[in-house]
Amino acid sequence: MAIWLRTNEAVEAVVSLETVCEQLPKVIDEPHYWKWVIIALHNGLQGFMVLALKGSDGLNVLTEESEKEWRAAFERDDGVLPQPKLDNFLKLYKKIKSGRKTYEEQMKTGGLLYGKPSDRMLMYGRSQPFKPEGTQSESVKKLNQLRNEFIHFLPKGWSLEVSGLPQVVRDCVNIISFLAFQCGNVLWHKEELEVRTKELVEKAIGQADMVARSYKNEV
Repeated sequence: MAIWLRTNEAVEAVVSLETVCEQLPKVIDEPHYWKWVIIALHNGLQGFMVLALKGSDGLNVLTEESEKEWRAAFERDDGVLPQPKLDNFLKLYKKIKSGRKTYEEQMKTGGLLYGKPSDRMLMYGRSQPFKPEGTQSESVKKLNQLRNEFIHFLPKGWSLEVSGLPQVVRDCVNIISFLAFQCGNVLWHKEELEVRTKELVEKAIGQADMVARSYKNEV
C-alpha cells in the first residue's frame, strides 16, 4: 500500500511553525537544538511571506526573471510554461513591505488608492504592507544568515552566542502573526489551520520568553 505525504503552501507554513514550538524548549538543556529552531523558523516565515504575497496567480513570489517569463508565457498562451523559481528570502521580506507609501497616503486621505505593480501587498481593499518595528528587520537578517550557515555548513569550528536568539524568535513570530491575521492577504480555506496558527504563535512567543528568562537566570 502506497503512503503519501500531501501538503500545500499553507500546510508547509503551519507545520514549520509547529516544528519551532517542538524544538524551542529543548534549547535550554542543549543549545545545539537552536539549529533546528532556526531552520524551521526560517522556513515558517518564508512560508507565511509566500501566503501573503501569492495572490491569485502566484507571480509575486517569483524571482524577477521568472515572473517575466511567466507573464510572457501567459501572453503567448501556447501551453508552454517555464519552471517557476521562488524569490530569495530577503527579497520576499522586501516585497511584504512594498506598497507602504501608497497605504500610508491612503490612510491620510481616507480614500482608496490604486497601487502600482510594485505595491505588491496591496491586493484587496483591506490589504496592508508590513511595517517593521524595533529590531524586526535586524532579526530577519540574522535569521537568514544563521539558517544559511547551518544549511551550507563548511568544515570549521564555530561558536554561536545564543542569548539573543529568543528575541529573533519573538520578532519573526510577530511578523508571521501580522502576515497571517492582519495584512488582509491570507485567505484561510481551512479553519483548523487558522486556529492552529493562532495557537502556535502564542505558544512560540511564550516559549521564547521562557528561554530568555532561563538564560538570564544562568548569568
